[in-house]
Amino acid sequence: MSAEETGKSALVVEGGAMRGIFAAGVLDVFIENDYLPYDFAVGVSAGSTNLIGYLAGDRGRSRRILLDHARRADFIDWRRYLKGGHFCDVSWLWHASFDEVPLNVQRYHDNEVPLYAVTTSIRTGQAHYLEVSAENMHEVFPASCAIPFIYREFPRVNGEPMTDGGLADSIPVLWAYEQGARDITVVLSRPLGYRKRLTPAPRLLREVFHEHSRLFEAVLDRAERYNRALEFIIDPPEGCRVSVIAPPEDFPVKRFTREPDLLEQGYRVGRQEALHHLELPSPEAGQASYPGGSEGNR
Repeated sequence: MSAEETGKSALVVEGGAMRGIFAAGVLDVFIENDYLPYDFAVGVSAGSTNLIGYLAGDRGRSRRILLDHARRADFIDWRRYLKGGHFCDVSWLWHASFDEVPLNVQRYHDNEVPLYAVTTSIRTGQAHYLEVSAENMHEVFPASCAIPFIYREFPRVNGEPMTDGGLADSIPVLWAYEQGARDITVVLSRPLGYRKRLTPAPRLLREVFHEHSRLFEAVLDRAERYNRALEFIIDPPEGCRVSVIAPPEDFPVKRFTREPDLLEQGYRVGRQEALHHLELPSPEAGQASYPGGSEGNR
């Protein structure tokens, strides 16, 4: 029997916008080694879109999107934002990448490992854990990635306005445990030693959220929930094993990093950490073969 004898095995992937390049490297190594020992997977924001590529077996897909589409002005544009548009147009990013970079949706369904994407309800401020299907993915993924007010709309899922899942549950390891997972692998986008600081909300932030009081409460509580998830990871309850794959302290990629050399470095770091996790030898420098080469770098 696996998963600590009685429970399930789960893969949890944190978001973090461009920091998702780390998870892209990790999951490509998993694909290359036919490594899919999980009963279910759950991801937040960029973590969820990384996971759909992994579960569809599309090696290199997330890397290509982050090095190409996510660097285009169609996605990130300060001038558009100052004129009243989106700073990060997550709907464009999802639909453009879906149209231009193949996603093997049939394989995702055939492997029978469900993916849950986390969103945050505007009405309640609570996390929703939505099972991804071919029918709902075009609603779910933009909603999970939509940072409030940077993406100026609240995408609707089943008619309910949603926003970035990271506000309500940035690292859904506790939820995975509540679903019966007792062997949990967590892919973080920040170093394991990182903690969110508990700081009072600025007055301006209160004014921005004045029409969404429950969502504002989720923002206020986010740091505490985030740090609580990390404590669970470090000290899980008896009968539960948590394995962590995290970038090092000097990881060069930030939330909105766009420099291709830094993104490539972040991808390589993810690959190295995945090889270490799988206890596989690392290739000699310069001998590694990365999916897509320089394809799609604009």
